[in-house]
Amino acid sequence: MPVIPADTLHFLDLPGRLSADPVPDGYGMGYSVRVVRVPPGPRNPHRHPATDEVTYIAEGRGVAWEDDKGTEVKVGDLLVIPRGIPHATVAHGDTDLVLVCFFPAGDLASNLEELPGPLRR
Repeated sequence: MPVIPADTLHFLDLPGRLSADPVPDGYGMGYSVRVVRVPPGPRNPHRHPATDEVTYIAEGRGVAWEDDKGTEVKVGDLLVIPRGIPHATVAHGDTDLVLVCFFPAGDLASNLEELPGPLRR
């Protein structure tokens, strides 16, 4: 069982967020996990055309947007986002919103579509 220390995560700069894949090579076949840091401020939505997404709120608070409907979220909440639905999670306050996202597909790059807007706050 690998243990991946938080300070070893390599975050990629994506629109409105930083995203890391903590699962080591050789593990995670058939699924994808991301640790995502969302700084306070507006974001454009995105969607995953091939799979649903399950997201756990690990730190912070904010609003989870699904299409045009926003819902307040906080530590411990779990989001289930159906495939193809435009969504964005926006941090409120002065700290990042930290998410742990699970996708039942190994290749997230082919299952991510950034959308032009409108901005979510």
